Amino acid sequence: MRIGQGYDAHRFTPGRKLVLGGVQIEHELGLAAHSDGDVLIHALCDALLGAAGLGDIGRHFPDSSEAFRGIDSRILLRQVTEKIHGRNMRPGNVDITMVAQAPRMSPHIESMCSNIAADLGLPVDRINIKATTTEGMGFAGRGEGIAAYAVALLEESRT
Repeated sequence: MRIGQGYDAHRFTPGRKLVLGGVQIEHELGLAAHSDGDVLIHALCDALLGAAGLGDIGRHFPDSSEAFRGIDSRILLRQVTEKIHGRNMRPGNVDITMVAQAPRMSPHIESMCSNIAADLGLPVDRINIKATTTEGMGFAGRGEGIAAYAVALLEESRT
């Protein structure tokens, strides 16, 4: 078994949709990014890549490439999953924490878990997502953006 951890954060910006865990969430601001800005999936990709010893999301999907401008991060997650399978590994489970003062995340967590389970090819009970605030402290607490932390367990594939 191998364990990886990931982190990502993006600032809020007007004129963009807010997408987290592949779910579009009603909010007056979206997240600034080259892709769709899905910090939850970006942190998860880094955790998976780290566990596999494959570097980070920026190495595989650089923001200098027009090919990834505005891309749906679920596409990136599926590509990361393929890279992991190519190393004879498969995800065992993932645990993700989102840090945001707003919007309220709990109504969307079930859909986020379903999306990620589908992209990783796992049962939904292997995906855990939680959300917290910082009680007004730091950039997330001031409503300037959203951060996400992820931990992923990889297991050797049985073939």
